[in-house]
Amino acid sequence: MAGALILSMLALPAQAHFLSIYTPETNLSAPTTAPVELIFWHPLSGGHVMDMGGMPEEFFMVHRGERVDLMDRLEEIAFESAGASGQAYTADVEFRSSGDYILTAIPAPYLEETEDIYIQQLTKAYVNRGQLPTDWAEPVGLPTEILPLSRPYNQVVGGTFTGQVLREGEPAGGVEIEVEYIAATPDPATHSAGDAVIGEPPGGTIALIADENGYFTFGIPRAGWWGFAALGSGPVTEHEGKELSQDAVIWITAVDWQ
Repeated sequence: MAGALILSMLALPAQAHFLSIYTPETNLSAPTTAPVELIFWHPLSGGHVMDMGGMPEEFFMVHRGERVDLMDRLEEIAFESAGASGQAYTADVEFRSSGDYILTAIPAPYLEETEDIYIQQLTKAYVNRGQLPTDWAEPVGLPTEILPLSRPYNQVVGGTFTGQVLREGEPAGGVEIEVEYIAATPDPATHSAGDAVIGEPPGGTIALIADENGYFTFGIPRAGWWGFAALGSGPVTEHEGKELSQDAVIWITAVDWQ
């Protein structure tokens, strides 16, 4: 994929907003019911948690090509991080048969008052059961989404992750992508995050620019959860008379290979 990337470290504001779909384990060996939390926050710093502004518009998973609605499993919670709390959601989700599970959330637009714009992050995360790959390389049909080109649940530290930004199923070129790391790990038992284990990178938020075909690549420096947000990649640009940044977000997990 020659010329597939343009990488840059941009001096963007620290504390990027990210919707997380978090569950403790993404590679399961046995049938499991696990907690899944939807948190709109600053996961790198373990900082401010934003209220999600009501129930998501959609919450579902795709498994072996079948879409399973999860809206009726959501329970509103107060999630605490860095001594403050915000409205979030939790659900107990069953991962029974082998294969991939693509967890997907479409939240209600969030008004960022400091910028006077709305943000809506169409977000995906991945769980695998039994080491059987099934769905991970397929889109789920969102207005905008990031399609992984390498398995998103067994990335290796020192390797690279490549994704493609799509808008209405077609490549979205030249989109800016913010990169985030969950440095303050959520605890579903207490609905809270611990202390951040690393600080902000020099220069602020890491950012990439997708090439003309929507491709981007990132070298993975650390184990854990990594998030990528394609800013304004969606087709909808206005909500209630204000600008809307409709972002595609994908979360992947990486491990140290020992």
